[in-house]
Amino acid sequence: THIDLEQLYEGRCGPNADYRRAVWGVLVSDFFSRFIVPDAAVLDLGCGYGDFINAVQARTRLAMDMNPAAKDKLAADVRFFLQDGSEPWHGIQENSLDLVFTSNFIEHLPDKAAVARSLRETLRCLKPGGRLIAMGANIKHVPGLYWDFWDHQVPFTENSLSEGMRANGFSIDLCVGRFLPYTMASGRRHPLVFVKLYLALPFLWRLFGRQFLVVARK
Repeated sequence: THIDLEQLYEGRCGPNADYRRAVWGVLVSDFFSRFIVPDAAVLDLGCGYGDFINAVQARTRLAMDMNPAAKDKLAADVRFFLQDGSEPWHGIQENSLDLVFTSNFIEHLPDKAAVARSLRETLRCLKPGGRLIAMGANIKHVPGLYWDFWDHQVPFTENSLSEGMRANGFSIDLCVGRFLPYTMASGRRHPLVFVKLYLALPFLWRLFGRQFLVVARK
């Protein structure tokens, strides 16, 4: 079924875009930066409005999405690939990436076969020892809310995704069932100091986390 991605995501993300950028700035600086060395080549797979990749400090920054409007949201030095992430990544060389990051992307793919194709492309393009970091809504903890989004299609838990990653050639470094709240960057605008505090206190993850975090390695 054809979906007008520009219209869908502008309605979903546009009204809160400035706060989302600020939250992702904290998420990157206070948590995800530990996985990124300064000379790294990083791909944001299913980049949305580029909130992650725009906040990353790395030598090479790449972004991939099917929404053509995403390009206008990216920093000038971020190279954009307008394509389906489950199709061959012809523009990215084998063994060229240090990190592939994806947040709330795989649930939008049509089926597990498409997810597997995306995982295999990730594996092909990562350097040996390179990492895949995946976040997404955990169906165990948002069973009904998961289906509130028109384009959600494939549900996952941290364990089912980890199993799929292993089946497609990855090893698992970290598997967290409860990481971020389901609506970290939408709804109520909590002060950014609260975001910093949340990241620093993992016991809060177990109380409020509804998204999984899986870190896999080639």
